[in-house]
Amino acid sequence: MSKIYFGEINKIEKVLSSIPHTKLFVLVDDETEKHCYPILKPYMKAHHLISVKNGELNKTLETCNFIWQELTSHEADRNALLINLGGGVITDMGGFCAATYKRGINFINIPTTLLAQVDASVGGKTGIDFNGYKNHIGIFAEPIAVIIDTIFHKTLENRQLASGFAEMLKHGLIADKLHWDILVKNGYKAIDIALIKHSVSIKENVVKADPNEKGLRKVLNFGHTIGHAIESFALANDISLLHGEAIGIGMIAETFISQEKGYLTKEQQREIEELLRGIYTIPNIKKVSYNQIMRLCKQDKKNQNGMINMSLLENPGQANFNIPVNDELLEKALNYTLSM
Repeated sequence: MSKIYFGEINKIEKVLSSIPHTKLFVLVDDETEKHCYPILKPYMKAHHLISVKNGELNKTLETCNFIWQELTSHEADRNALLINLGGGVITDMGGFCAATYKRGINFINIPTTLLAQVDASVGGKTGIDFNGYKNHIGIFAEPIAVIIDTIFHKTLENRQLASGFAEMLKHGLIADKLHWDILVKNGYKAIDIALIKHSVSIKENVVKADPNEKGLRKVLNFGHTIGHAIESFALANDISLLHGEAIGIGMIAETFISQEKGYLTKEQQREIEELLRGIYTIPNIKKVSYNQIMRLCKQDKKNQNGMINMSLLENPGQANFNIPVNDELLEKALNYTLSM
């Protein structure tokens, strides 16, 4: 597992000095270059900056080609070190590029969004989107270190904080009811480093038990089968939707399925749903598009032999995985979630 530093961005020099490397590279997008790089730069020694366009639309092989070319042009050898400074797109794509460049160079993640801090930067998943399918191409590769600091939150709008809050709520729902209760009480505007650290520890414990997602780790995908499909649909149809917003909607739908399967009571479902609907706005998606979303669900990586497998709630604070869901129930959940 990666060494994780909390609230210690000023110790980046010490972290770098503990990692032998020949050349140093920093990957940013045009937003983090503008807002976050100036926070990091005073603590940095000599390095080469690689800047790409921001957003999920640019999480592609084309962008990877540019990153690999930059590393090659500036003579990065197998002992070079890459720092990924940004949100989930940068940490996912930067990790993938590092893991595949010359069969793998070391990389550090410095996540700048709440979402990336509690989810994308931890657990060793890297990857890119492919032909409209979310994280379709990727590899498991652990960063050598992760530095998580709330100093970057001052660069975020409330919508970005709410997006990251979805993954924290998910951690509570699948593994820690008390964490859920505290988050619900505090709200996404009152997130501190202690709450982030606890969310990260929940994910770490699951990942340690199942690093390559053969079983238990799949519970971390609660809300993601439908959420990723809605996110991919939104991206293809120019609907503004952040990752965490899509996961929030996915959790509403998959909480409904959990209740329909008999795992949750209607009262438990209603409590979870009301909280999520109070934070995440459902986009206007016409019923004629539900079949397209269902087809996208069938590309989910947990599926086997054409059967959609979901991670569902057994109770608030407890989840199970590899639960088959047929087309009829999936369509019912989409109707319930998107039509209200």
